[in-house]
This record gives sequence, structure tokens and C-alpha cells, in this order.
Amino acid sequence: MSPVLAGVLQLLALMAALALAYVPLGTYMAGVYRAQRHLRVERWIYRAVGADPDAEMRWPAYIRAVLAFSLAGVLFLYLLQRIQGVLPLSLGFRSVGPAQAFNTAASFVTNTNWQSYAGEQTMGHVVQTAGLAVQNFASAAVGMAVAVALVRGFARSRTGELGNFWADLVRGTVRILLPLAAVAAVVLVACGVIQNFSGIHEVGQFFGGAQQWNGGAVASQEAIKELGTNGGGYFNANSAHPFENPTPFSNLFETFLILVIPFALTRTFGVMVGSVRQGYAILAAMATIWLAFVSLMMWSEFAHHEGALRIAGGAMEGKEVRFGIGASSIFAASTTLTSTGAVDAAHSSLTGFGGGIAMLGMMLGEIAPGGVGSGLYGILIMAVIAVFIAGLMVGRTPEYLGKKIGSREIKLAAVYILITPALVLVFSAFSMALPTPPHSALNPGAHRFSEVLYAYTSAANNNGSAFAGLNANTDWFNTTTGLAMLLGRFLPMVFVLALAGSLGAQQPVPVTAGTLRTEKPLFTGMLVGAVLIVVGLTYFPALALGPLAEGLA
Repeated sequence: MSPVLAGVLQLLALMAALALAYVPLGTYMAGVYRAQRHLRVERWIYRAVGADPDAEMRWPAYIRAVLAFSLAGVLFLYLLQRIQGVLPLSLGFRSVGPAQAFNTAASFVTNTNWQSYAGEQTMGHVVQTAGLAVQNFASAAVGMAVAVALVRGFARSRTGELGNFWADLVRGTVRILLPLAAVAAVVLVACGVIQNFSGIHEVGQFFGGAQQWNGGAVASQEAIKELGTNGGGYFNANSAHPFENPTPFSNLFETFLILVIPFALTRTFGVMVGSVRQGYAILAAMATIWLAFVSLMMWSEFAHHEGALRIAGGAMEGKEVRFGIGASSIFAASTTLTSTGAVDAAHSSLTGFGGGIAMLGMMLGEIAPGGVGSGLYGILIMAVIAVFIAGLMVGRTPEYLGKKIGSREIKLAAVYILITPALVLVFSAFSMALPTPPHSALNPGAHRFSEVLYAYTSAANNNGSAFAGLNANTDWFNTTTGLAMLLGRFLPMVFVLALAGSLGAQQPVPVTAGTLRTEKPLFTGMLVGAVLIVVGLTYFPALALGPLAEGLA
């Protein structure tokens, strides 16, 4: 079987699995967030934190709860790393330094999972399981809660109440993420992923020195790492490491985990707003962009005419032989179009165009299908922009799901769109202009700029993947990427929830003959165009200086 055919067959199998899971999972999640009763374990949690799950929140109270919970997570994870040296099961590792501890705490709480350290040489079992793995669940649940709050803004009328953050957070964790992650962990163990608390073992002599490996609760963390679109690996090689991802089947399964909830949330959206066809329209836009990017990634990595690449069947540098080019391309496109950032190949070794495709996937706002929760609210913001553009074309007040898109709504959506590009471009410019930061990039020329641009694109979009040629474990990069992650995560949430409050307070507008039918293919095409033009072209000059220049060289 040719490598190209193998890649296409894996892509078709992945699409079939996602299609089978779409309706049951999406409908189930809608039922979870609309449920009136609380499970016993949920009531215990509410009593422990002193929350009233039945008290409705307006958007200012909702965002205050989001920020308070996330701040507590940052402080807890920071302190846990700082005292690692005295914790049990630390494997002899010392406490993490202040700059790196801040960066890691910000990274995992924001669902970024950017890692400027080698996990197997830095973090003991307690920090990995009680710190990083817990935040993998919590950060994913926060994103889902904010997305559901925005959906309620579309679904409700004449009220500014968006639900209860604590109820949404707990239900998303207890009823969705925990059960799915438990099943996924069992599957991964069956595939050969390790799950233990063993210490450090010497496995042999290599290059004149001893090589050591340590075990860990890898399968359980790998499951939520992919399912919650987190991406932080137990090992430095991430999902390229055989302890995390040993077989082609485990690789395909992990890709499925990355995509299943973000795609299924469009079904949840359709059910909650009372029109599953609206969910299908959003799904179609997501799937169109995702399939286009996967196809372009596979083409860029397979289609080469140089001697060495032709003999290898494509650009094999930095890829695992057990996965091949096809599976690595699918994984790379999927992980950068979501907020996952896990890697089963070295993204710095992608072709010039391949690296640009991965970067552009993040720059679009990771909305195809995007992160758990963040992908849905990101593309709904773009839907607001699309109907606004359509309204300008025909000269009538734009409407979406029966809600008028007035000046307040479009201002909130516009600011949301501008935040992330501003963070990426400003931090990248300073890093290239100052004398010291550029020296952290190991490669010369256009690829050096690509490494820096990729780092801040990944951080501000809460992705977490990296071009490995950049040494990001410096005070400058630890601090600035940490700030980019925090601002890129929580500033947009403020405007998402403000928009939800504004929409929820409106009285529904009746559908007329002039209303744009947002469940039709025409709107799906407009939405895809708005994403590519409004968002993608924002970064075109920067892309021209980096991956495009490298690809054309």
C-alpha cells in the first residue's frame, strides 16, 4: 500500500468515527447542560466550595467566577511546582524555578499546555497528576462552560441570565470529561501506553553514557490531554514518544479524541437553540476548513521532487516511521486547528508550506473545530461578523438566530477578533527587535522568524505546540509567553460573555422574507469566507516574512 493511500484511508476512517459519535455525544452534552437535577457527588462539590448551583448569573458575575476559579488554579499550580523538592514521589527532581513555574501554571490553566521544559526531567508524579492533569480537566470544563453561556445568550430572551458557572463547570467535568477520559485511558492502556508510578530506570548504555527512563500515570493524562484539547505531554517528545503513543491505531485514536468534543458541540449548540440545522451549518463550516487544511498539509508533506524526499516518499524528517507522513499530517493539522498543541512529529521539521499551514490554523482562531468550548464560541463570534457583513451588503439590520446584531454586539465581536492578533504581532515584534531574544532561535533566516512567530501564535491562541528549534526556557520567553497565554485566554472570554448578556436581554425578532437563512449552505460559505478573509489576512504580512518566504526559497 502506498503511503498516500494509507494516509487517505486513515483520514476516511477518522471521519467515519467522528460522524458516528456526533449525534449521540452532542445530544448528550446538551442534556447535561440543560439538566435540572444535580447528582449526589455534584452536590458534595457545591457544598465544599460554598456555591449555589441554582442561582442564575448575569455576565459580570459569570466572568468573575471564571476569573476567580482560574486565578486559584494558577496560584495552586505555581505553589505546587515551587515546593516540588519536598513532595513525595518527586523522583528526586528539585523545585521548579519562578519564571518557569509561572509559565507552566499559566499554560495549563489557560488550556495551552505550552511546555518550556522536558516533562520526564522536570516534573515528579505529584505535580504531574495532582497539578497538571487536574488542570487538564478544569481548563477544558471552563472553556465548555463559557461556550454554553454564549449559546444560552442566543437561546434565551428578555433576560441577562446565562446560567451558573459552578454548575456548568462541575457538570462538564463530572458528566462529560471524566467518563470519556476514563474510557479513553483504558483503550490507551490496551494499546500499550504506560500507567504506573514507577521511578527512574536505567535502560542501557548509549553514546558512552547511561540512558534513563521514568514511568508515570501516562495513559490517564494522555486521555484528557487529547480529549480536553490540552496537549501537554508527560514526556518531552509528546505524542511522538512510544510510551504516550505506541502504535498507528493509538495515533488515530488520539486524533479522534482531539476532534470529537469540538465537533460534537455544534450539535449541542443546535439542540440548545432549538434548531439542529443551525448546528449543521456551523459544523459544515468547521469541517470544510478542517478538511481543506488536512488536505493541504498532506500535499505539502508528500509532494516533493527533490532526490532525497522523492526516495523517502515525502518529507520524513522529524516524523515517526511507525506513523508515516499521512498520519503525521492529519495529526499536525488537527492539533493546530484545535487548541491541543500535542505533536506526534517535529513541527519545526515540516516543510516551509507545511509549517505555514500549521501556523495559519492557529491564526484563524482555532475554530475548525477549535478547542473544547473555545472553538464553538470562536466560530459563533465569526458567525456574528458574517451576518453583519451580509447585512451591509443588502442594507438591512443584521440578525442571527432571531437576535439583532447592533452596534454594541458588533463592537464586542470586533474587539474579540483583534485581541489575539495584537498579542501575537506585538510580542513577536519585540522579540525580534530586542538584542537577546532572537538568539534563542537556533535556525537562521526566515525560519528564525517563523520560530518566534509560531511561539507567540501558539501561546496567544492557547495551542501549546512549538517549533522545537526555539529555546523558550528563558526569563524573556517564559514571562512573555505566559502573559500572552493569560491575556489570550481570558480577555476574549470577557467579550464573549458580554456579548452573551447583550443577546440574552433582547426580544426575539420575527423571521421575515428578508431574513438571512443562516442554516443554508449560502451562509456556511459566507462564514468560511469571513474566517479566511477577516482573520487570515490579518497575519498575511507576517506569514510572508516567515513560512512563505521559506517555502518559496
